[in-house]
Amino acid sequence: MQLNQQGFTLLETLIAMALSSMVLLGAGRLFPVLQRAVLQQYQKETVQESLWQLAFSLGKQLQRAGYCHGNCSGQGLVLSKGGECVLLQWDNNSNGRWEPSSHTETEQTGFRLNGTDLEASRGATRCEGGGWEKLSDPAMLVVEKFMVTRLARHGMSPLLIIDLSGGSKNGQNPVSLRHTVVGYNL
Repeated sequence: MQLNQQGFTLLETLIAMALSSMVLLGAGRLFPVLQRAVLQQYQKETVQESLWQLAFSLGKQLQRAGYCHGNCSGQGLVLSKGGECVLLQWDNNSNGRWEPSSHTETEQTGFRLNGTDLEASRGATRCEGGGWEKLSDPAMLVVEKFMVTRLARHGMSPLLIIDLSGGSKNGQNPVSLRHTVVGYNL
């Protein structure tokens, strides 16, 4: 029994190797570009998630502002520095009064933009001074804009609009967002 077998010629093998090499070189050049795009998208998603977490927690505090289970004196919400600093108070223990900043269980809180950091302070009565703690991680997030705007509505509770903008530490991936809550107690 006789078998006729034929294989690839040397020329066909060389052509196949040349084409494979070009495909692999193209893929090798595409991979770093693809990897960089994935990293940038991840950084943008991280910045966006961090800003939304800040906006939601601030929104929760703003919704509580002005709550009083009795007769409280003063303002439940004060916006200063064009909305870049917010001072609020609410009756956390429902005892019918707002505990002052000197009290051990103060019911006043402040939020402000200080440079590129969003900061908070329990017992804050003004926007200046020390003792403020960073809410944003400066190693990961640069907050470029923080502003709260109060929008009055006839016969209804006001809307409180939180505008936040920021980006990653390297200045890339800027994200802006707006979160609106109702100031039920104002």
